[in-house]
Amino acid sequence: MKISTLGMVGEDKKEEIRREAKQILERFSKELGKVKIKEKSLKSKVGGFRKEGSGEEGDEDFKEKMFDNAPKKEGDFIVAEKKKW
Repeated sequence: MKISTLGMVGEDKKEEIRREAKQILERFSKELGKVKIKEKSLKSKVGGFRKEGSGEEGDEDFKEKMFDNAPKKEGDFIVAEKKKW
């Protein structure tokens, strides 16, 4: 049986750990401030955006067609595996 020593850490050791963690975070944030980020516009890569509208009526036979094409199904669900295809 392995006993956790986390609860057995003295207050002086906890304070030392807090100081070290604070120093690490301060150094990290200082170095992070030096990082230069180039702004990229995704709009030019994605292209135009469509305008929202009322939409079209759906195909009433769509669900039936999908279930006819599905190799495995259980009730109202299509059974599929991730990354198989």
